[in-house]
Amino acid sequence: MILDVFNHFMPRSVLEQLERRVPGHIALTAFPKLPTLWDVDARLRMLDEFDGMQQVLSLANPPIELLGPPELTPQLARIANDGLADLCARYPDRFPTFTASMPMNNVEACLEETARAIDTLGARGIQMFTNVAGTPLSAPEFRPLFQEMARRDLPVWVHPIRGPQHADYTTEKSSENEIWFTFGWPYETTACMTRLIYSGLFDELPDLKIITHHMGGMIPYFAGKITLGFEQIFETDGTNPVAQRSGIQRPPIEYYRKLYADTALNGNLSATRCGHDFFGTAHCLFASDAPFDSEQGRALMRETINAVNGLEISAAERAAIFEGNAKTLLRL
Repeated sequence: MILDVFNHFMPRSVLEQLERRVPGHIALTAFPKLPTLWDVDARLRMLDEFDGMQQVLSLANPPIELLGPPELTPQLARIANDGLADLCARYPDRFPTFTASMPMNNVEACLEETARAIDTLGARGIQMFTNVAGTPLSAPEFRPLFQEMARRDLPVWVHPIRGPQHADYTTEKSSENEIWFTFGWPYETTACMTRLIYSGLFDELPDLKIITHHMGGMIPYFAGKITLGFEQIFETDGTNPVAQRSGIQRPPIEYYRKLYADTALNGNLSATRCGHDFFGTAHCLFASDAPFDSEQGRALMRETINAVNGLEISAAERAAIFEGNAKTLLRL
C-alpha cells in the first residue's frame, strides 16, 4: 500500500470559478492538457496502474487568496473543499481524505473553514502557500491558524508559490529560463520555513506539524550552511548572533529537523537520499506531485516509487515512508 500525501486535483467547480473570476489565467490554458488533473475518471484510470495506490488530494495552484477579495475567497474555498470532499466520499478506497484549501486573505474565515472542513467534511489538515500575496506566513496575523492546527494535532501542508514576475536580478522585470520555478520554488519553501522558525513558532507550538513540499526545498542540501550562519563566521565562541537576537531557544538546525518532508523530487534518487539523510525515516512521507509531468502523472508516481525503493533502508522503514508515517501523522 502507498499513500501519496502531496498530489493535486482541480474539481471542475473550481475551474469554472477560475474561468469566471480570472479569465485569461495561465492555468486555463495549461490545465486542459492534463485530464488527470480535473477529470476524476482519468485520475482513477491512472491510479489503477499502480497497485495499492491511494492519494490525499490537495487543490492545485493558484492559491485561493489570489482569486478574489477577502469577502469572496471564503466562498471559493468552500467550493474547492466541497469538491474534494465529494471525491473522497465517492471513492474512499482511492482518496481516503484531502487537505483543505484556505482563503488566506481572510484569517477569520480560515478558522471557520478549518473547522467545517475537518469536522464536517473529513479533511485531515490544511494547505497553505509559502506566502500570502507576498506576505510571509510568519506574519502575526496568521499565527491563530497555526495555533488551531497545533490544538487539533493535525498537519499543515505548505506548498511553494512564486511566479515569473519575481525577477532573477534587480535590473530586470521578470524571471528568465524558468528560474522562478526550477530554483525559485525550493527557495520559497526554504525561506518560508526559516522565517517561521526564527519567528519563534516552534517554541510557542512545539508539537506543530508542518509538511514541506519537495523534501524541504533547499534545507537538506544546505544543512551545513544552516549550522554556520554568516555572522557566526566572525564569532570565536561558536554562537549564532542572529539566532540569539531572534530569541529562539535551541540551535536553528534542530528546528529544521522537526519539519516533515515529502518525496516529491521527480524521482531523483540522489536528492531523495540527501533528504532522507537529513530528515530521517520518521519525518519522510511519500508524495508524487502528480499529475504535473508529460505522462499526466505516471512518470512522477513511477519514478518516485523507484527512488524510495532505491534507498538503502529496511523494509519496515520503506513501509513507513510509503504509508505508515502518513497514517500516523493524519491519524487515519
